[in-house]
Amino acid sequence: MDPCNRVRKLRFAVPGQVDLWETRVIMWETRGFKAVKRVFLCCAFCLLLSLAACGGEENGAKVIFTTGMGKDEVFRIGGSVCRVPEMTVYLTNTGNQYESVYGPEVWNVSRDGITLEKNVKDTVLAKMAQIKAMYLLAQDRGVSLEDGERRKVEQAAEEYFDSLSEREKELMGVTLSTIEQLYREYALADKVYRYIIQDVNPEISDDEARTITVQHILIRTATEDGAGSRVEYSDAMKQEAYGKALEIRRMAVEEGEDFLDLASRYSEDSVITYSFGKGETEPAFEEAAFSLETEGISQVIETEAGYHIIKCISTFDREQTDLNKLTIVEERRREVFGQEYDAFVEGLPRQLNAELWDSMELLHEEDITTADFFDVYARYFPD
Repeated sequence: MDPCNRVRKLRFAVPGQVDLWETRVIMWETRGFKAVKRVFLCCAFCLLLSLAACGGEENGAKVIFTTGMGKDEVFRIGGSVCRVPEMTVYLTNTGNQYESVYGPEVWNVSRDGITLEKNVKDTVLAKMAQIKAMYLLAQDRGVSLEDGERRKVEQAAEEYFDSLSEREKELMGVTLSTIEQLYREYALADKVYRYIIQDVNPEISDDEARTITVQHILIRTATEDGAGSRVEYSDAMKQEAYGKALEIRRMAVEEGEDFLDLASRYSEDSVITYSFGKGETEPAFEEAAFSLETEGISQVIETEAGYHIIKCISTFDREQTDLNKLTIVEERRREVFGQEYDAFVEGLPRQLNAELWDSMELLHEEDITTADFFDVYARYFPD
């Protein structure tokens, strides 16, 4: 793993070059709902894992299989139930969003024996579990929709329901009340999130959020075997790598050779330029980078990835620092909400109708094209 594996790589990403397995995140963030999308996805996946666990006690929550569940009930969390039509709306819209971007051949993708469709199903199940739990949290905290918000829910539901063909309504098994319930739960999940994080201080100093831009040259001290496992270089090979790094630094500092040209010739990292803030990369790399003045070149620095020579391009990036302030605020909000959410969810009983869930599939008929369930909501409840 590179030392800057957690660094935001700015200005170098090529649009469209996104791992298909990561598009689910983009789908939720670009087409999904507002504050809900900002909550820890790990909260939802913890719910998913406990829903799928064997019967017993899971972190104090009673986890049970299908005893007493209705034939169309996919899962229960506390007093909230997710039924087949609700789940089908989410699955169908998410699946059609994928197809609208990548075409139907996207469903041929698999990794480690797991199909993309299975991956999408698991993601949707986790998201649904999260929203149901947040809906219960809203009720527990006395958060409710005002008259104007309820009217927006009804209007959004009517618009989306009217957009469906009779065939889509039939196959998804939905009624207007189904859509209203889904939008109502999302609106309340969003509102309880905002309610809980309302006192988080949004003021972040320039120093705390400071983002710098550097170029670096990496000479690796490890490789990977065919299984992707890390293989350390021998001591002799590491010494050779260190000598090479020293020589490259000498050419940059003493001979004045262009750093970017040296990086292009010698660096073993695919990315040369990084922009990042504090706490976003390995401590040794961060300390060396933040101690440099503009145009300054570091000593040879060792990290897990290997030996680095770092050149500071900018000690303060105004635009990226302002963006980083937003990121820090969001992280604080997630932490505050996550603590309260986790404590609430821990005691909820959960049931999964595993047989029913396993039998559910995405709808792949040509005349099932609905994909704007999320967009309709966003028009009525914009940021």
